[in-house]
Amino acid sequence: MGDLNVFEIKSKKDRANYIYHLLNDIKALDLIIERGLIEEGPLRIGAEQEFCLVNDHFLPENKSLEILDDINDDHFTTEISNYNLEINLDAHNLGGDCFSKMHKQLELLLDKAKKSASKKGAKIILTGILPSLTVKNADEQNMTELERYAVLNDAIKGHRRQNFDIHIKGVDELNLLHDSVMLEGCNTSFQMHLQLGSKDFVDNYNWAQAISGPILSACTNSPLLFGKELWSETRIALFTQSVDTRANSFLLNEKQSRVSFGTKWLTGPLTDIFKDNISRFRSFLTTAYIKDSIEMLNNGEMPKLRALGLHSGTVYPWNRVCYGVIDGKPNLRIENRYIPSGPTVKDEIANMMFWVGVMLGKPKKYNNIHEQWDFKDVKTNFFNAARYGMATQFYWNGEYVSSFDLIVNELLPMAYKGLYKVGVSPQDAEYYLKIIKNRVHNNNGSEWLTRNYRRLLKTHKPYEAMQVLTASLYDKQEKGYPVSTWGMLHHSTESRFKGLRVVKHIMSSDIFSVDKKDSVELVLNIMKWKNIHHMPVINGDRELIGLLSWTDLKDYLDDPKKLDKSVKTIMKTDIVTIDEYTPVDEAKALMEKHGIGSLPVVNQNKLIGLITLTDF
Repeated sequence: MGDLNVFEIKSKKDRANYIYHLLNDIKALDLIIERGLIEEGPLRIGAEQEFCLVNDHFLPENKSLEILDDINDDHFTTEISNYNLEINLDAHNLGGDCFSKMHKQLELLLDKAKKSASKKGAKIILTGILPSLTVKNADEQNMTELERYAVLNDAIKGHRRQNFDIHIKGVDELNLLHDSVMLEGCNTSFQMHLQLGSKDFVDNYNWAQAISGPILSACTNSPLLFGKELWSETRIALFTQSVDTRANSFLLNEKQSRVSFGTKWLTGPLTDIFKDNISRFRSFLTTAYIKDSIEMLNNGEMPKLRALGLHSGTVYPWNRVCYGVIDGKPNLRIENRYIPSGPTVKDEIANMMFWVGVMLGKPKKYNNIHEQWDFKDVKTNFFNAARYGMATQFYWNGEYVSSFDLIVNELLPMAYKGLYKVGVSPQDAEYYLKIIKNRVHNNNGSEWLTRNYRRLLKTHKPYEAMQVLTASLYDKQEKGYPVSTWGMLHHSTESRFKGLRVVKHIMSSDIFSVDKKDSVELVLNIMKWKNIHHMPVINGDRELIGLLSWTDLKDYLDDPKKLDKSVKTIMKTDIVTIDEYTPVDEAKALMEKHGIGSLPVVNQNKLIGLITLTDF
């Protein structure tokens, strides 16, 4: 979609024109395959690197367009969030030192981006979800100012006609209503492409589905979102919910999400996967079309199937079939979309080699996997891997096996064989696959992030812990060693943001509150049990309507007749409040000015936190 000038389908003429070209593209693809025009070799690999931009405080930096303009390189493009960019790497023929070449090119391009970012006061971080993100970073004000993103956002919102209800449950729980597709922009991935011939493409695609869970388990790197510890690869849940065009209703929704692992094996012709997507999901974007695909094909030209490509760009299977044309020859490839960005370039290239090796090293016993395994077992494996990472137990070939045993005893040897079969240099294979082996024996990205975040929370409030963690992640990345070698941070790690604190750094968000109808006796007991001196009063919409202090209540302890009084009769309603991003010094001055010991933190008058004098 990034290459096209897209607009929303609104008129009957637009829709009719788009459908004509879309169906024509399907017919053209059938003819291309039928005539044996798909390129069978050489096989190629490619990748797309998404990355985050942060400022000196290691918070998201909205300067993607400025930095992109300074980079001035066609390998780079925008993402929906203004604090993200993407690199499209060149395709490399599979064999020899192709992975080392890709590694070198990626390093060179990232260095180029780092230099441009540095001029604008920004830094680059590779991670599946930036730990220091807040809900504020996911609003429409942070959307990249290009028309195609606004069009996509408006089209999905118009199709859905209600807010997005995000609910992800892990160790913590995220329950959030959101009003745009910008939550999708919280995800950054390392999308890997493997070109394959048409002869066994369907069987190879099914194999790609079968191995998704075990491959993902070793590569997870997105356990945190908005300070909540969720899935090992939270991107899987977040992306699924953030672009869901299905509206909630009182009826059981049988429709499939646009982000999906699929519902069954692919058993028919290759084009069935495109036909299924067209049947399930209506198009809401279109572009200008100049040539008819069938006419082009009949005139000896190779069509790019732009309408089909545009439709595929709004449907997001975790393993996506892609059609392309290189040097006038059409090709087919599988795009692996479930691998997160980071933690280092070495880790990413190792992830890619591991996946490609297992794809190509499939033993004959796994041919026609769709006839041997139940698809739901494979789908279960994938989502278990997203939730639990290396702690996953997989149902593999009729028995349960740990992620560790499956990778070490079967998949890594399989990967070596697959790579050697296509002529990848043994030196490259040994170097990168050893990174996977060491990671499995030590820790992957999500384990490192989770364990260190827990440590930091012992001495830091969540917002500051998220910043310290992001800064440490950056420092480790810059040294370039794979994540398996990263040591643990000490929980007393000093914050480098002491002089830059805002209320969010010190406020308590896990706060007790009461209703105006509650009795004074109940409030007194809660305050004694929890050793707290200030109690906010909220209504059913979490709006702050009053405040109580121990000073207000302690006189009631010796007067049982007054204990039955309601909170409403004694609460203070003239309340001084503050925003979470106000500097701490201003908050302290405000409390001193009014002679108060607590300050409720509100967002649109809804209570989100509380600070007291002890927090300073």
